[in-house]
Amino acid sequence: MVGQKQSSDSEIHLDPNSALKMIQENKDNPNFILIDVRTPAEYDESRIEGSILINYQAPDFKDKIQKLDENKTYLVYCRSGMRSAASVDIMMKMGFKKVYNMIGGIMGWENCGFPVK
Repeated sequence: MVGQKQSSDSEIHLDPNSALKMIQENKDNPNFILIDVRTPAEYDESRIEGSILINYQAPDFKDKIQKLDENKTYLVYCRSGMRSAASVDIMMKMGFKKVYNMIGGIMGWENCGFPVK
């Protein structure tokens, strides 16, 4: 992947256990943002506490992403990991430096027994 700061795909894609660790380690870090890229209905049903919603399927998705600070660290998730992987790819192409995809999405998160709001 051209222009990518991280050295391999394995460093970009985190399993739910690694994602939980990252969230816990960055709990009070204003430069860490947790993004849910599902639909508003999915987000209202259940979400990881502290996440912000930026709907991947919305026509203004890229506009909203472009307004974010590309120097912050982002952990992105969706329902199963597909939309978040696509979102991470888009963000990296836009010049974001530290972007991570949670493999398995919120389904994988919940299967691990981790809390949702």
